Amino acid sequence: MPDQSPANLFSHVKPDDTPWLGEGLRDFFLYRDLGVAAATGGRVLAQLVKANAPPEQGTGWHQHVAEFHIVVMLKGWARFMYEDKEYLVAAGDCVHQRPGITHYLFDYSPDMEYLEIVAPADFRTLDVEAPCAVPAATPWTEAA
Repeated sequence: MPDQSPANLFSHVKPDDTPWLGEGLRDFFLYRDLGVAAATGGRVLAQLVKANAPPEQGTGWHQHVAEFHIVVMLKGWARFMYEDKEYLVAAGDCVHQRPGITHYLFDYSPDMEYLEIVAPADFRTLDVEAPCAVPAATPWTEAA
């Protein structure tokens, strides 16, 4: 019989079930919980993340203390530095961020939205030294 303990529950979250909140890791993004952390007893976090303000400073160089981390870009695009290389992540792209990779999300479109899945749900973020310079962000315009 499948495990039905509180740490392994069925979950079905619809768009209106959870609100977009500005109470996540970055104040220039909005986050929407998809109920997976509660359903898995904290083993996995699944959340939607979207742009809420222009990319003035970006995330800064950091690492996540996590066993697993993927980003699936749903709308728009984002520019990341992974170690010393720039990557454009566009709608439809999937990125697996290996544990401990040094990275910086420094630019994104006004319509950027991605699905983020991380294990464990209470992963930590550590600020780290910059391994290289970061390109400038693209300013948002009224037409953007």
